[in-house]
Amino acid sequence: MQQTVTAIRELVPLLIVEDLSRSADFYCDQLGFEMKLKWEPEGKLAWCRLERNNTALMLQLACADEDGTSEERCKGVGFFFHCDDAQAIYEELSAQGISLEPPKVAFYGMNQLFMKDPDGYELCFQNQVEKPEEF
Repeated sequence: MQQTVTAIRELVPLLIVEDLSRSADFYCDQLGFEMKLKWEPEGKLAWCRLERNNTALMLQLACADEDGTSEERCKGVGFFFHCDDAQAIYEELSAQGISLEPPKVAFYGMNQLFMKDPDGYELCFQNQVEKPEEF
């Protein structure tokens, strides 16, 4: 008997951030995301959904009583964006004056550009450049 599996279409991480306007500006102005949805209770941005190509993420304003410190939230969390060319992303961001180390090829064949967002979340833009024989 074959079981029907419902397709999962999207995974959208939620990042809890200290200063939502600062983080939204970083992702939109520097990384090229576009704000598609937002929630502004009492006229203050408290949540938003950002998209760039086929990638999306949500940002939510931290609540000091519930969400802990930025260091606690970011510990062990990394976001790996698969892209066509990490070098091109590096050049795009460098042209905006962002100081970054150039991408490097990891032992498993991924060309990777690492950076941190304003809250300390680790971001990696990567593309495969060679197929590893064993991993």
